[in-house]
Amino acid sequence: MTKRLLLIVVIASIISCKENRPHELLQIEITNTLKFCNDYHNPLLDHQYTADPTSIEYNGRLYVYGTNDQQQCDEMGQDCDNTYEHINTLAMMSTTDMVNWTYHGLIPTKQLSPWIIASWAPSICCRVEDDGKTHFYIYYSNSGYGTGVLTSTSPVGPWTSPLEKSIVDANTPGLGDCTVPFDPGVVIDNDGTGWLAFGAGKARIARLSKDMISFDSPFCVIPAPYHFEANELNIIGDKLVYLYNLDWTDKENWAESAQIPPRCSMAYMLPDGDYLEQSSWKYQDYYLKNPGEDGFEYSNNHTHLQKYEGKWYVFNHTMSLKSARGIKGGYRNIAVDEIDVDEDTQKISLAHATNQGVTQIRTVNPYQTQQMEMTFATDGVSFIEDKDLPGNMFAKSDSTGAIKVKGVEFSKRTRKITFNAIGQGQIDVHLDNPDGELIASTFIDGVTTCSIISAPKGINDLVFILKGDGLLVDSWTMR
Repeated sequence: MTKRLLLIVVIASIISCKENRPHELLQIEITNTLKFCNDYHNPLLDHQYTADPTSIEYNGRLYVYGTNDQQQCDEMGQDCDNTYEHINTLAMMSTTDMVNWTYHGLIPTKQLSPWIIASWAPSICCRVEDDGKTHFYIYYSNSGYGTGVLTSTSPVGPWTSPLEKSIVDANTPGLGDCTVPFDPGVVIDNDGTGWLAFGAGKARIARLSKDMISFDSPFCVIPAPYHFEANELNIIGDKLVYLYNLDWTDKENWAESAQIPPRCSMAYMLPDGDYLEQSSWKYQDYYLKNPGEDGFEYSNNHTHLQKYEGKWYVFNHTMSLKSARGIKGGYRNIAVDEIDVDEDTQKISLAHATNQGVTQIRTVNPYQTQQMEMTFATDGVSFIEDKDLPGNMFAKSDSTGAIKVKGVEFSKRTRKITFNAIGQGQIDVHLDNPDGELIASTFIDGVTTCSIISAPKGINDLVFILKGDGLLVDSWTMR
């Protein structure tokens, strides 16, 4: 059932909470404690494992994409090594406040490009084209063999594959000793020209053709010292900046002028001339240590820099979620922290990976329709794809689950809450914590409106506790 049909149903099926208030409240013992109990803002999603972040701003909203480590975990088990070979989807999420994240589901890369081996480490850009639409291009690692590309006119799809092969792979002429052309980083510069960097051990950069799915320049060497992987391109001020992951070796013979970087940290380079001249690239410094240096488990390292609402952020990944769950598998989770970037000099200061993360930059308006898949923290909840509306999800909990939303601002007297749902079940709403003040409790039967028991004031967190066999909750709003 589409959202449009659900909204039509509301006319005939609104139920009064006063007549349908459950006699017993739902009880839940929180087990997913990393965010629920510690109030950490990282990771972005706590209901699935994700890694290798990229992001893009569109219409005031920030969209983040990553490797779907959850697929490897589901295939191999939670205590198995994460060897990535079963991952053939990419995860999508977005925010407007930096702490509540709306999960938009998965990009089915293998379904769209049956010739790929696996899909990791996306990088995204967009531009307005001749048809007046914004076109999105997401490049991703086709295993270690090459780099694939998908396109869409929406940040959440549907996506299509414009090619029947990788845009670049190990058999592409002109790569020289760059035998692993993966981990792409894409950017469109201030002149509207697209650039793509890639490689492992050896890095390359090339200018993209106007079609964004082919090249119109040779592949230029980026002489990145101790190069490992995780290529990224940014435009900072008026300059192109190249970022990458240093390898695991100790840098005893470090010849650069900057301080010696720790193992497997993130570093950056600047060109002082033509991007396609090897000699123009100069090493600058490292800007993020390996997670193991910041108190997490050691893991590989991958970042993306993003300016949003006037602040610079570094998206990264750690293994805090799997550590909190006590599992052994090497499954990662995307996180975000603030970083200082000087746009005039392109200097990127050292940042640190944290569990605390970043501050909420705006409150949630409860009087606008909010998606149930917009969460700060979850426990015992899964999300089901809406087949009729790309990027839309339904919250589901066959036993008893909980969703926490951070920083909801109540600016007027609140009398009603409406749930847009399919199926039957029960939802209780508490302030701040699962055992906090009860403000609503209702049986659910499709679209349901119920009275607020106790009107909240000011800024509060909301916790939705839900249960129902076949209950799918789409959204909520208050009035």
